[in-house]
Amino acid sequence: MARAKSRLAPAAGDALRPGLALAFAQDTVAAALSVAEVRDVVVVTDDEAAGAALAALGARIVPDAPAAGLNAALAYGARSVRVRRPDAAVAALNADLPALRPAELRRVLSRAAEFPRAFLTDAAGIGTTFLSAAPEVELRPSFGGPSRIRHIISGAEELLLEWVDSVRQDVDTGDDLRAAFALGTGPRTAALRGAFSDALRQPQC
Repeated sequence: MARAKSRLAPAAGDALRPGLALAFAQDTVAAALSVAEVRDVVVVTDDEAAGAALAALGARIVPDAPAAGLNAALAYGARSVRVRRPDAAVAALNADLPALRPAELRRVLSRAAEFPRAFLTDAAGIGTTFLSAAPEVELRPSFGGPSRIRHIISGAEELLLEWVDSVRQDVDTGDDLRAAFALGTGPRTAALRGAFSDALRQPQC
C-alpha cells in the first residue's frame, strides 16, 4: 500500500495515504463478503501487510504472479477462482469503494447475472468499478483511465442502474473521498475521517 492512491497525496499527504488505501480495501472486502450471493472474495496482492489484514476479514489472498499490472492481476484472480470452481460466475470490483453498501452490490450482481459480461461505470462516468462474467465466459478486464468505452467496445453490457451510488464511488482524489464520506463509509475509513480533515487544514507546499 506504500505506493497506492498517489493522487490522494495532495489532499491527504503521504503519511496518511497508505492507511487510507488499506482502509478502503478493508471496507470494500468486508461489504462484499457480507453479501450472501458472494461465494468468496479473492484479493491479488504481493503486499504482505495488506494481504494479512484482508485475509483476517475472510478474503483469500493470491500472490500477483503475472506482475503485469491491474488487468493482468484481475484476469489471474478470475482464473484462480475457476481453478477451484470451473462453473463459477466471476466479478472484478475496485478495492477503493469505502462507501460500498451490501444491498447496492447485491442489486448490481442480480442485474449483471442477466448478461454474459456486464460492467458498472464509476461516478465520473468515465471509468469502471465493477465487471462481471457469466460461467464459462472470460472476464477480459480493461480497467484504468477511460475504461467505460473500452468495456463497451469489448461487448460488455453497461448496467444502467439507479440507487447504486456506493458501487460507483471509487476514490482517487480528495474530492472523491469527500463524496464517499457524504455517502457514508465503512468503519475503517470512517475512523480516518478526522485525520483526513486535519491533513486538509495543513498548508500545502
